[in-house]
Amino acid sequence: MLDLPIIFNNVKLKKLIIASTSTVHGSSYLECLLPELVSFFKEANTILFIPYARPSGISYDNYTNKAKEAFGKINKEVVGIHEFENPIEAVENAEAIFTGGGNTFELVNQLYKTRVITILKEVVENGTPYLGTSAGSNICGVTMMNTNDMPIVYPPSFNTMGLIPFNINAHYLDPDPTSTHMGETRETRIKEYHVFNQIPVLGLREGSWLEVSGNTIRVKGNLTARLFRKDKEAVELTPNTSLDTHILS
Repeated sequence: MLDLPIIFNNVKLKKLIIASTSTVHGSSYLECLLPELVSFFKEANTILFIPYARPSGISYDNYTNKAKEAFGKINKEVVGIHEFENPIEAVENAEAIFTGGGNTFELVNQLYKTRVITILKEVVENGTPYLGTSAGSNICGVTMMNTNDMPIVYPPSFNTMGLIPFNINAHYLDPDPTSTHMGETRETRIKEYHVFNQIPVLGLREGSWLEVSGNTIRVKGNLTARLFRKDKEAVELTPNTSLDTHILS
């Protein structure tokens, strides 16, 4: 079974945007991120799109066309990884990479099945610009164990790329005191996770993202992010906060 070590490597070349979502309320697909992506992808003409997460069961072709339409607004070409005979070579030769949201279990399952996950980690650590949204952000963490998605398939491992030294809970929601919903909150579920696991978890609210430049990780967007650590009180991180070793410890 292919597996990845859950070790965070300090790599100075990394360049990532790790976003909670691709679409905020009242906007079109990727619209909230496009101003940021103009400069982020300025050196790339073509972006390799990984559509494996298939939100709502959408086909790879239709999902790729959705990404093409969005990136066309900033004059970028998009090609789907499924269009290549050899997906590993596609990743190796990519100018830039975008992994879209959807179901994290299926995304991770396909990354292992195609044996893409190892080379994807390698090229991003070596400087290929990477954008992840939702499920595509979850795989940047140490494991995928804090996804909100249903386990519709059984991937070979929950270990993901470990490009950041914590896990992501995308679409993080705060408890609503006016709601009649009596089920678990996100915070409750993360506390349950920390009974058995040490890895910190960052709750990213809608419209927020992380900017990774080399070894520096910063909270971006207009909202705070909520950091959970085992046996400690959760803390709010304001925009432009750096998630350094001191904060994560």
